[in-house]
Amino acid sequence: MALSKVDYNSMNVTPAASKAIKFNSSNNGLETGDLDGNMVLLDTVTVTNAGNITFDGSLATGFSSTYKEFIFKLIDIHPAATGADYTFQVDTSGNTNYNQTITSSHFRAFHNEAGNTTSLAYSASHDLAQSTSAQILFNGVGAENDESCAGTLHIFNPTSTTFVKHFMFSGTQYQQSDYNITHYVAGYVNTTTALDKITFFFSSGNQAGTIKMYGVL
Repeated sequence: MALSKVDYNSMNVTPAASKAIKFNSSNNGLETGDLDGNMVLLDTVTVTNAGNITFDGSLATGFSSTYKEFIFKLIDIHPAATGADYTFQVDTSGNTNYNQTITSSHFRAFHNEAGNTTSLAYSASHDLAQSTSAQILFNGVGAENDESCAGTLHIFNPTSTTFVKHFMFSGTQYQQSDYNITHYVAGYVNTTTALDKITFFFSSGNQAGTIKMYGVL
């Protein structure tokens, strides 16, 4: 049925940051709120010299059933040790071992500054097959002042108690040997237990950078 009129007394449209004006649940008035599909910024963590960036509900927001998708924006992630791999792992409530079983695929495209080497290939050394290791997102990141990596990780319905937890990642890095490398990673965490935390870290040494966590309604 088409909306024929709006009840002025049913309007609740006080301006609010990151909110939209939408019809209320009765479809007879307007209100401010979040729309389905909106990305809601949940937390931002910036470090200058830390081993891990962790979202676990203590120092930073963890997973919750409010959202069916979570997005992590990795911004200017910089290693203290040159040639380190950047990785992530997840865990369930009450556990902090970060050793969930992951199966994944990993593709890389790269091009060097000299313009004489290009490739698009499957990266068998960076995928996982029913492994409890951390998932590599970037490999061999340079530690010079201008070298870093950046990308976006999507994790779908991590609090489900019915299905495995799928993830997708794309990102780009300035590698230590003057290569631009673009990474495409996808896979799943092979558990039907709800996840409530995630951690990001280099294979060796500390890190600097920012990660923003979003929930998708």
